Order: sequence, then structure tokens, then C-alpha cells
Amino acid sequence: MTSAVDLRRRAAGSVPSRIGGIGRLLAMAVVGCGVVLPWGRAPAGVAAESLPALAADGPPRSLDALWNSYDPRREPLESEVLREWEEDGIVCRVVRYRIGTFKGVAARMVACFCFPAGKTGLPALLHLHGGGQSARPGVAEARRGYASLSLNWGGNPLRVGRPAAEWDGPNTDWGAVDATHPPQRSPVNHFAGSLAPDPFTLDAVESPRNAAWFLVLVAARRGVSFLEAQPEVDAGRIGVHGHSMGGRLAMALAAIDDRLRAAVASCGGAGYVDAGRTDVPGCVTSRPSALEAACVADNPHLARLACPLLWLSPTNDFHAPLDNMAVNWRQLPDDRVRFAITPHMNHRHGAAEAITRHLWFEEHLRGAFAMPTTPATTFSVAPDGVPVVAVEPDERRPVRSVNVFYSADPQPLTRFWRDGGAVREAGRFVARCPVMAVDEPFFAFANVTYELPAGQRGLAREPGEEPTDAFTISSRPLILDPAALAAAGARATDQPDPVIDDGERGWRDWYRLNWDHPPLWTAATRKLRDPKWRGPDGATLVFEVRCETDNTLIVTVETNGWGAVRPGSPAVEYAAAVDLKGSDGWQRVAVTPGDLVATRAGAAGALADWRGVTQLSLGPSGTVVRDGRATRVEGRPWKGPRAIRGLHWEGGAAGPAPRNVTEEKP
Repeated sequence: MTSAVDLRRRAAGSVPSRIGGIGRLLAMAVVGCGVVLPWGRAPAGVAAESLPALAADGPPRSLDALWNSYDPRREPLESEVLREWEEDGIVCRVVRYRIGTFKGVAARMVACFCFPAGKTGLPALLHLHGGGQSARPGVAEARRGYASLSLNWGGNPLRVGRPAAEWDGPNTDWGAVDATHPPQRSPVNHFAGSLAPDPFTLDAVESPRNAAWFLVLVAARRGVSFLEAQPEVDAGRIGVHGHSMGGRLAMALAAIDDRLRAAVASCGGAGYVDAGRTDVPGCVTSRPSALEAACVADNPHLARLACPLLWLSPTNDFHAPLDNMAVNWRQLPDDRVRFAITPHMNHRHGAAEAITRHLWFEEHLRGAFAMPTTPATTFSVAPDGVPVVAVEPDERRPVRSVNVFYSADPQPLTRFWRDGGAVREAGRFVARCPVMAVDEPFFAFANVTYELPAGQRGLAREPGEEPTDAFTISSRPLILDPAALAAAGARATDQPDPVIDDGERGWRDWYRLNWDHPPLWTAATRKLRDPKWRGPDGATLVFEVRCETDNTLIVTVETNGWGAVRPGSPAVEYAAAVDLKGSDGWQRVAVTPGDLVATRAGAAGALADWRGVTQLSLGPSGTVVRDGRATRVEGRPWKGPRAIRGLHWEGGAAGPAPRNVTEEKP
């Protein structure tokens, strides 16, 4: 086998000159001056432009006009292997290919390409990383029998090899334009909506081709062409997936490139909802420009989508709001999409939801799995005025559980999702969902969890993925505005409850982080945001915990998370350190608002009351204030079970029934 050093030396010696002699100087000069060479024309020694000149009537004004004249197979890829190594039968390569020529300068993509040694005709996956992230060798995907190409479109440092070390070879080079993230040369972030020209954009006028999203999609389409050309790949079985910004890119790529057979959008691709709409509670609204709305936003891509697409996202994601997806994906037929929604999480997934990405590709690229159909849900109101959500799951596979989650909180990022406690009735699963008011919206969805087939267990996992013996498919989310809720006959029957969590169901109403790290674990819940469990003024938060050795428990509350209570104001965290003595028994913990001190500079002082709390978290590590300064407490390994019980309020002044407050007046 050729050594990695020889491959890198050979590749470095074979890189074609980007631009020759006087032509290179001229091209860089005009780029530096902010002047754009006429499209399709270049100085002597400069390659022809990869994209056509703008039409006489200006920039493209539709998705079809933007892409119809572009052929991602037309130009030579000039692909090269910069490094190769092997990991237990998996061939790993750092490769580079030509994206195209823009404003007289070649742009080149660096990527990681992995596949099982000696295999050909494999299904292939194109991976698009998230914002500020980097490509990664897809060793786990290769061990599952796929070829994997991960594009380093953001231009950030790579870690490759065995053992992994920072790559010191050539990186992605966008030439005369800049689609790195965060932007490394351009002072303007052209992922954030601006289509105005500057020295690093394609066009000298406002144009959708100035969006960095467009440039990355050009590079991704060339990545599909790269995969088509590899002997290890079956060109008829290529899928795409990505997370966050990569999730949005994956959805958009699937809409514009008909060579793709399946796509998974993780935490991306929800679409925008116009700021002028008042019929869609809960949505994060915006007002894009006409060009962005027609050519760059998610919405026109969704309208064009024909590729099977999996929505993989949690309930409280900041990048792809669940309610926006619920509105914008209504147009996509059930046979084309599935949903896997993790409750309580933000920008990450539970294991039973995460595994659906693999199952989706197993179905559509291998024909080795059949995903259950989307659970059907219906809304009604019981004779006593309680809203009811009924679920009819696909039961051709063994169903482990059915859960209905619901809320009345119009703020999607801080919303606590109650578990409706679905029970089987006459072939359906029915959940009663009492509410505290009928002049607030109603949100709900169902999760159906199935036994994971034995052949899909114990698979190679990406770093950070947890093992699972189950997988979850979600329903489409339901959204009812207050008028629809009242018209259906719903009545306010629920009441505040001082018992927040009795501990009988473990951490079901929480999300957990770093659970396999005894000194660093965190359990967090938004339950205190829900009016049913919001703390009365002057109340004490009380619970019991077990810890077998001396340790410290950091109790942290976040107020005004994501501006949910006071829009435009920052979130503030308040924390207290509670010393615990080692014991086999339960220990009582009591925390008053005065015990919790602000940890953010400029927000000195103790918590005044519980009204604006949007999250409670517990763990042995965190930041507290000691001697007037924010101090990091590094926790000791937790010994014994991580469990609480009897979380409740004691004391406090009775007041009016709390509401889902979106803004508090001083």
C-alpha cells in the first residue's frame, strides 16, 4: 500500500495551478478591488467560470432559475487523495476535489472519504457538518456497510488518522469567494440573510448567488458527483444527512439534486413563517427579502422536494423550531416523510430517535428495513371539557410504548412538554390532556417506540451516540389556536400542583447530559416554566437526593431563557452549592430564592422570585458565586444512584392562577 507520506507528496506535486502568471495577479487584483469579472470570460490562463453570467434582467428570482442551468457533472473533478490510512478494515482518505471556478479563481473542497476495504457497489452517504464544525471520517458508517463522504465545507481544522491528530495538509479553499463558517475572510456572514454584494460574493448586485448557502450547495452537488465516480459506490444509491446548518443543507440538497435517494435533516430545514401571520401560534417568525424567500429559504425547497426525507429533531431546538416545521411540512405527503422527535432536548437526540437516521437509509438505500407509517393522531374534547389526543400506531412491528406530549406554552424553546399518559382503548392509545386556560394555544404530538430488530442492534456508533434496543417514530405535531380550542368545547379544568416530581418515573420529565461522566452529569427540566408547577412567591424548593460519599450538588435555575419572559433581555442563571454528606439514605435539600445568586456579570444579586424561571438543573459541577466572584465548581465523581424524589414547593404566598407569561411588566 502506498504510504500516507507518499500520497501526500504525490498529491502536492500534482495540484494544478489555480491561475497562471499575469492571469492570477489580475484576478486577485479585481477581487481585492471588489470588481467582478464578466461571467464566462477570464484572462489568459484563467479557467472559464463554472456558473453562467447573470441574465440581462438581473439575478435569478426562483429556485428553478437559480439551478436549472447548472450541471454538477460538467467540469472535471480533478480529485486527489491527500492521505490514506486504514482502521480495522476500513479505508480512510483525506481527499480534495474541484468545486469550480468563481471570479477567475478555483475553489477546492477537502473531505473525508471512508469505505470497507475491498468492497464495491456500496450505498453511499454524503455528510454535511453543522455551523462552526468540521468534517469527520465516517468510520462508523463504513462499518455499517456504507461509503461515506464528509465535506469540510466550513474550512475549519480537521482531526484525522489513527490516533486522531489535527490535519496539517491543505484545507478547503473557496478561492475568491468565502463560504467558510464562521466566516474566515469576509466581514459579512452571508449565511445570515444578506444577499448584498461585497468583494467575497459571486455577483456584483444583490443576488441569491451571493448567499453562502448557495455556494455550499454547489460544493455538495459536486460531492455527489465525486461519489458517483468512485468504484466503491453504487451511483444509484446515494443519500445525504447533516446536523444543524448541515440539516438545512441536506434538506435543500435533496430538493435540488435528483440523484439523491434519501435524506435526513437533523435540527435543520424547518422553514420560515412570515412575521405577518397570526394564525400559527408558537412559530418563530421572520420577514426575509423577496429574493431570499424565493431562492434561499427552506420553503421553496420543501415545495420542490420529491426525495424521501426524515425529520430528526428535538422539541426545543433553537435552530429548527418544531412549530415552524409543523406548519411548513404540512404540504409533504406522509409516504415521503417520517418524524423522530426527542422530548425536552435542544439540538441533540435521544438514542431511540437517533437510530432512525440509520434505519431510514437502510430502507431507502438497501431495502433492508421497512419504517412504520407515521402515527395518526386525532383531537377531540371529552364531555368534561378535557382535550383528548388519540393515537393509532402502525402495529406491524412490536410496539413498546406510546406517549402523547402536550403543552400550552407559546414559547417553543422554553416549552415544557407534559406527558399525557396514553392508555390503550379499543385499538387506539388515548391521552387526556387537561389545560389551565382555553385562551392559550394547544400543542401536541405522539411518540411510538418500537422494539429495534436484533439485526440492527450493536451497530458501530458515531462518537457520542448511545446504544439502544428501541427506535421511535413521531406523529405530525398538532397546533390549535385558542379560538379552535374553545370552539371544540375545551374547558379549563387543571389546577396548580405543589408536587413537581415525586421521582416515581425517574427522569422522564428531564433531559440528561454527560450521564456517563460521574463528575460532570447534569439533569435539567423546564417543568418550573409550566404554570401548573410554577413556584409561589416566597416558596422553598425542596427535594431528596442520595449520595454515598461527600459531594457538592449545584442547583441552578435559568430565568428568561431565550427571552421567553422578557423578550429582548438576556437570560440569567442563578446557582447555589449544596454540600452533601456521604450516606446510604435520602438527604433533604431545601433552596430558597435568596440562596440562588446570579452568576452572570452585571446581574448581581439573589433571585427575587420563581416567576421567570425557565429551567432547573442539578449536577455535581457548575458555576456559583463565592466571595463575590463567579467560581467554577468541579464536581467529584458521584457515588451511588443518581436519583431524586419528592421535588415540591413548601410555603409561599397564594396568588392568582399562574399563566404562560410571555412578557412581564415591571
